[in-house]
Amino acid sequence: MNKNELLDAIVSQVDDVTKTKTAEILDALLATIEDAISNEDTVTLVGFGSFSTSKRAARVGRNPRTGEELKIEAKIVPKFSAGSKLKEAVNAKKKKSKK
Repeated sequence: MNKNELLDAIVSQVDDVTKTKTAEILDALLATIEDAISNEDTVTLVGFGSFSTSKRAARVGRNPRTGEELKIEAKIVPKFSAGSKLKEAVNAKKKKSKK
């Protein structure tokens, strides 16, 4: 599902809202989450999941073509942890599709 498909799905579930307004709200939501985790804060949506950051230590890697060692710098990466309700919903869909 891409962003336009997501917007269409949201608009179809909510009365009296335009696709343009829905796009503004979605963009604001994503920008807010991005801003929060950029400041190393955590955004928790109970039942859905948590957006946070994780620190990766510096390490030595290898170029797969040449075998040459490369220094990979330490960095902070975004992380998402699924909540219990989301996990249950995904597993419920899998069980239904196996029948």
